[in-house]
Amino acid sequence: MAGSIIITGAGSGIGRATARRFAEAGWRVGLIGRRAETLAATAAGLTGALVLPCDVSEPAAVDRAFATAAARWGRLDVLFNNAGMALPAAPINEIAVADWLALASVNITGLFLCARAAFGQMRAQDPQGGRIINNGSVSAHVPRPGSAPYTMSKHAVTGLTRSLALDGRDFNIACGQIDIGNAATEMTGRMPKGVPQADGSLRAEPVINVRHVADAVLHMAGLPLDVNVPFITVMATAMPYLGRG
Repeated sequence: MAGSIIITGAGSGIGRATARRFAEAGWRVGLIGRRAETLAATAAGLTGALVLPCDVSEPAAVDRAFATAAARWGRLDVLFNNAGMALPAAPINEIAVADWLALASVNITGLFLCARAAFGQMRAQDPQGGRIINNGSVSAHVPRPGSAPYTMSKHAVTGLTRSLALDGRDFNIACGQIDIGNAATEMTGRMPKGVPQADGSLRAEPVINVRHVADAVLHMAGLPLDVNVPFITVMATAMPYLGRG
């Protein structure tokens, strides 16, 4: 089933790969991100891609972007709530409050605002319904050393997913979450070179092609609305996720 999808954080990494995969499968794709030039790079060669420059932490900007997509397409079938950021690893007392607020504005407020806009559109449209897929992380389950802000934000994503999966039932809106471990993007470039482990050591970690993540999101999105994948984890087989701590 092809339909219409908005992807946040679509200017790079997982968002860009997912946008290209959906366009390849015949979906109408809306691209949200802060920088118009990176969105244009994602959209290059994608038939009918809708570029929607938007800061996901700005309520009015989010509402405008979703309204533009709904006006163009007549409905919204899927939101991939993907935008996020991380901070350098540090003990919590060494993390500037301003840095925490910046991360929370994207990873928590941004996901809330985009889910809110998508939920409202999906509830109002005829036929009613749609699907929201939130990008969590394996950090929604276990932390890395020095990752309090990021880990806290990803636990918040899980709370959002569970709440929307419940509240969406009355409106034919499904909600699920994909937790990703070490997909090869700009954010994980350091993994094969060595990253700190819970035992204090520095070890290289394997990564996976981001195409596998995009394929998983496409599978979730293509399910009928009476079927849901509440949580899925996609990761490099040998990454130390199951052995953290």
